[in-house]
Amino acid sequence: MEGLVLGLFCAALIIGLALNISMLYALSFGLVLFWLYGRRKGFSWGALARMTWEGVSTVSKILITFLLIGVMTALWRAAGTVPLLVCQASDLIRPSVFLLMCFLLNCFLSVMTGTSFGTAATMGVVCSAMGAAFGVSPMLTGGAILSGVFFGDRCSPVSTSALLVATVTKTNIYDNIKSMIRTAVIPFLLTCAVYAGLGLAAGGSGTGLDLRSIFAGCFRLHWTALLPAAVILILALFRVNVRMTMTASILTAVPVCLFVEKLSAGELLLAALRGFTPENPEAAALVSGGGVLSMLQVSAIVCLSSSYSGLFQKTGLLDGCKRAVAKLTRRIGRYRATLLTSIPTGMVACNQTLAILLTDQLCREEYEDSRELAIDLEDTAVITSPLIPWCIAGAVPLTMVDAPLTALLLACYLWLIPAWRSLKKENQKTVGDEFAA
Repeated sequence: MEGLVLGLFCAALIIGLALNISMLYALSFGLVLFWLYGRRKGFSWGALARMTWEGVSTVSKILITFLLIGVMTALWRAAGTVPLLVCQASDLIRPSVFLLMCFLLNCFLSVMTGTSFGTAATMGVVCSAMGAAFGVSPMLTGGAILSGVFFGDRCSPVSTSALLVATVTKTNIYDNIKSMIRTAVIPFLLTCAVYAGLGLAAGGSGTGLDLRSIFAGCFRLHWTALLPAAVILILALFRVNVRMTMTASILTAVPVCLFVEKLSAGELLLAALRGFTPENPEAAALVSGGGVLSMLQVSAIVCLSSSYSGLFQKTGLLDGCKRAVAKLTRRIGRYRATLLTSIPTGMVACNQTLAILLTDQLCREEYEDSRELAIDLEDTAVITSPLIPWCIAGAVPLTMVDAPLTALLLACYLWLIPAWRSLKKENQKTVGDEFAA
């Protein structure tokens, strides 16, 4: 029975992806399917409703954070923060170091904004256009961009995936970031070396885009536009609560929008709700986006996906899979078992959010320390999902930057983290022990 239920759910996800139907329909079908399974196991409708709510309640606080992210990313665009950051960064790109700078600049913007899709749609698009102008292969450019956008998606204090991991594991996001930096140092340096070498070997010539002239008609590009980003950096260094940090950045962006960029109060509210779109079509293609509405689908996916956790736990639907994970853990260790678990969950889920939640559900009982579980989820489900060709986590950014799916093979950073962690001998001392030391 369990195999049939899970098989139908997997089929719904795959069919939805193949037909380009919103993931919400497949997830809703899954919820109905799991409720019917629960009824077959003898649970009342009321009990199933309570199980569902228990799952949703674990991520309820993060939904407010998602809305703040939508407002913040819209106002950063309206205030000229994103355009100015992109302009300043593009000035650093030269043909000989293009791939390295492409990776680093996407790392920087993804850390600042916390979004892989948003970074791909701004800095990624700029780098893609510059790569074409320099004559660099889209496969190389796409790999460098994908590595960069998921650098921040993994470890930014305002990243939805990092916040989700911290929420489900009940850990502190800043402690998690500290651990993520430690496990990523060697992969990051190796990635830089690979892209530097590939850039020199690929050569390239030509001139880049004149972004300042594109943005000049829409934005003042005044230095005050950097203040909302500076607030994020400074408060994050002092480990201020993420929601307070984002609220402070939003409040900093408001006067810049009103008094520097000369937006009316009505335009500002519409941008916060629906996202910001410049009047110039060229500029709009580079920096449009953000807004509360842009986060509604993400929030709905997180709610539906998290609703499964209570059902899985109480109905025992995943007990057979958990036993298999436990057996695998005893043979090859916790991290490697979690890594191997994250691959099929990502292949089935087709999205990063559900892959994180399913991997957590299957592997949680193998961890005594929640901080160790958090960093292992970050180093598995968060970064393996984009490497699956049919998963939207990697396919959508590559589509945005006109790169082929073969660029996944050159997303070096995403390959090197699990490779580095897997090669290291499993240490008996947990992450929690290291924090206590």
